[in-house]
Amino acid sequence: MTTPAYPPKPSPGDRAAVISPSSGLPGLLPLPYELGLERLREEYGLEPVEYPATRKMGSTPRERADDIHAAFADPTVKVVITSIGGDDQITVLPLLDRELIRANPKPFFGYSDNTNLLAYLWNAGIVGYHGGSVMCELGRPGAMDPLTAESLRAALFTSGEYELKPAARWRDVDRDWADPVTFESEPETRPGSGWSWMNADQAVGGRSWGGCLEIVGQLLMADREISRDLTVYDGGVLFLETSEELPSAEEVFRVLRSMGERGLLQRFSALLMGRPKTWSFECPNSPEEGARYATEQRESVLRALEAYAPGLLTVFDVDLGHTDPQTVVPYGGTISVDGPARRITVTY
Repeated sequence: MTTPAYPPKPSPGDRAAVISPSSGLPGLLPLPYELGLERLREEYGLEPVEYPATRKMGSTPRERADDIHAAFADPTVKVVITSIGGDDQITVLPLLDRELIRANPKPFFGYSDNTNLLAYLWNAGIVGYHGGSVMCELGRPGAMDPLTAESLRAALFTSGEYELKPAARWRDVDRDWADPVTFESEPETRPGSGWSWMNADQAVGGRSWGGCLEIVGQLLMADREISRDLTVYDGGVLFLETSEELPSAEEVFRVLRSMGERGLLQRFSALLMGRPKTWSFECPNSPEEGARYATEQRESVLRALEAYAPGLLTVFDVDLGHTDPQTVVPYGGTISVDGPARRITVTY
């Protein structure tokens, strides 16, 4: 285990690897992907570089591992950005060359199933960035949300502290990416409700770890990228969020319980819990049903914390996951959580 260090940042004009380490959805749904590439060029000044599996649905784990190696090994590529998530990236991890990646550290942006690679980079000693996919954030219909755009720009190009802010408005309802009409206007949003704080009489800070809760559960089950020396997590800031698969409150509790039984949950000094996505095409909840789902998830988190980490400084509804807007969180970088001041500051 090597203490994660920040890799050098790109500059406008640099080449950015765009890879699909989970799913080749750019080949199936080109509209948000092409829009995301356009914004990457025109609004961020980066030149996208694609790889054989970037637009290939059904690519093998070996093909995706080869793309990852090529992206990190290319000295002309200064940042690696994922197109989107997926569901089987855990099968890619055993095929990766940790020494090659460690010898060529670069900022890596992704979330959801890309939690696998973020955890892998954490153990390789490289700070990653949870957030900022091409199809979801850069390819947002109408325009990027300003909160997302500002956070992504800061994470891409700057180093130092950045204060997160709660979203004034947010959404979790999606529209059909295959329909061109979707991209003619911005999606509808609803008023934000701010963050909710628990045990906020303390100020803490430490290296971050976590990601998509369902993927953390898979890593626990497969016993991959979880350090045997749990002291490396001592005092860190745990951040978790749930995906569009809408895991049940009981599933959320069971993952946290497993972390507690392993002696992991109680190592952290704070927990940032992402605003849960409450709607999907498979489960199109009404606002009332969505609110009930979010309440049940929060209660399950509190139940696990009461059992394993009572008194843990916890912030709910942070905009760091599958809802829109999304703020980028460093993975392995420093996060400071100031309860009395109600402030969350990340170091990009």
